[in-house]
Amino acid sequence: MIKLTIPVLGVAAHSGTGKTTLIEQLIPILTNRGFRIGMVKASHHTIEPDPPGKDSFRLRQAGAHQLVLSTPGRSICYTEYAQGHERSLEEQLNLLDHDALELIIVEGFREAPIPKIELHRSDYDKPYLFPSDPNIIAIAWDINDGITLPSTITELDINNPANIAAFIEQFCHAFNDNAYKNPNEDHYE
Repeated sequence: MIKLTIPVLGVAAHSGTGKTTLIEQLIPILTNRGFRIGMVKASHHTIEPDPPGKDSFRLRQAGAHQLVLSTPGRSICYTEYAQGHERSLEEQLNLLDHDALELIIVEGFREAPIPKIELHRSDYDKPYLFPSDPNIIAIAWDINDGITLPSTITELDINNPANIAAFIEQFCHAFNDNAYKNPNEDHYE
């Protein structure tokens, strides 16, 4: 069970649908409305952010399990895991300072039991996620080809980030007012 102390909202879609592009448009809209946003983005690739030979690289290679690289205007937290470690969303959420945030957006972790907005494009021939994911609370798409959505799913225009941001703002207010009713109640607290 993932314990949510602040609103956490996933953006779920098949690769290539435009998740990062949409989130990149949503963040400035939401920050202009006063939201401090945290982000968890899953990647299937191993990424080395440090150039070999730099001090922080050398310290991690020496065996530091966690390292905070503090620079002017930015801190970077590295957490090293054992080979084969399966990362969990809850573990990644716990790396963020929840007291400094009003919203966490998650890209990836599609199977996680958190509220999600599904993205779907008609020209991208991929199946819908909402029929098998009870955590989908909205679908942002470019066209509805006559699909009747369950009453628990809000329909949004994928090409209207301001409208999607307004939905996210309502979601956050409902969460903070304890008015948000989760479609899959067993997974939330």
